[in-house]
Amino acid sequence: MKDALYGELTVIGMRGCEKFVSQVDAYLKEWRRHDNEETFVAQAECPRFGSGEAKGMLHESLRGHDVYIISDCFNHGVTYKMYGKTVPMSPDEHFADLKRVIAAIGGKARRISVVMPMLYEGRQHKRSGRESLDCAVALQELINMGVSNFITFDAHDPRVQNAIPLAGFDNVRSSYQMLKALVHNYPDIDFNKDKIMVVSPDEGAMARCIYYSSMLKIDLGMFYKRRNYSIIVNGKNPIEAHEYLGRDLQGMDVIIADDMIASGDSVIDVAKQLKERGAARIFVFSTFGLFTAGMEALDKAYEEGLFTRIFTTNLVYQTPELLSREWYGDVNMCKYVAYLIDTLNHDESISSLLDQSKRIHKLVDAHNARK
Repeated sequence: MKDALYGELTVIGMRGCEKFVSQVDAYLKEWRRHDNEETFVAQAECPRFGSGEAKGMLHESLRGHDVYIISDCFNHGVTYKMYGKTVPMSPDEHFADLKRVIAAIGGKARRISVVMPMLYEGRQHKRSGRESLDCAVALQELINMGVSNFITFDAHDPRVQNAIPLAGFDNVRSSYQMLKALVHNYPDIDFNKDKIMVVSPDEGAMARCIYYSSMLKIDLGMFYKRRNYSIIVNGKNPIEAHEYLGRDLQGMDVIIADDMIASGDSVIDVAKQLKERGAARIFVFSTFGLFTAGMEALDKAYEEGLFTRIFTTNLVYQTPELLSREWYGDVNMCKYVAYLIDTLNHDESISSLLDQSKRIHKLVDAHNARK
């Protein structure tokens, strides 16, 4: 690393990110200060009035600093009081608090970067008929407030960056960390193309699954969603069936890769069909585990042997109940985020960090050599 910094490094963790930011800070201190007294974290808060209104507050000057704000807009574990009632924070409220903190900085920072692992309104990235383009509007709003760069992970559709063509937008993969967790937890995994394959749960996940297929040199299958476009349920056209396209699965391990698990219904349906086709172990890679419908259905599916393990990252809120599940595998991304922040603060390219191919090949080669 070069010694010259873009500006004095400051990391701000929005509410709900305290544990994640603490780990990021620990790595930065280990690499750069080697003591336990100082911190790169600046204290910011958004206190609320009894009516639910709020304001952003900083407790130190950030003039000339290189600021990285880490925000998890999907942390429903954060609550506040409104008219005496305890209310969980919605993505909209997390986003509003992010803007409040940026406003509190007041244009004094030398550069502001937002680390938003799961992009706010990322699923509302394109228009079909008379509807809003929420993600594009949100990105433009933050740019107008002074944000220079966005770091996000496995964006639902990274083409949404076209809404801010003159700003930085880095879409980071979690593929290497997923495979590393798989190898660590299942040392008997065999990456021979006759023993394992990757399956895309739908058309939208194909690019992600093609990447795994190419890196591991294994075959690729896919499901496509047959939807009922005549009705809308919970804001979307319901899925009537998942249709499979691909080679014979008899006796093969399968990796299902997607960007997120919402209710988990699609994962269960896909896993059931794979099992009916003779698949052996089924591993699910999902960068973001939301589990919006609870975990009872997944508990039942696991008991029935429909899948072996679900891996998701700690980039979004993980409930204590989720972490206690036998079928759940946690993929820690704090060190990776710390690398990104440290490199950018030195005003260096993060291309080598974004390109995970060499690390994946090294991981697989080392694993194969041990077998």
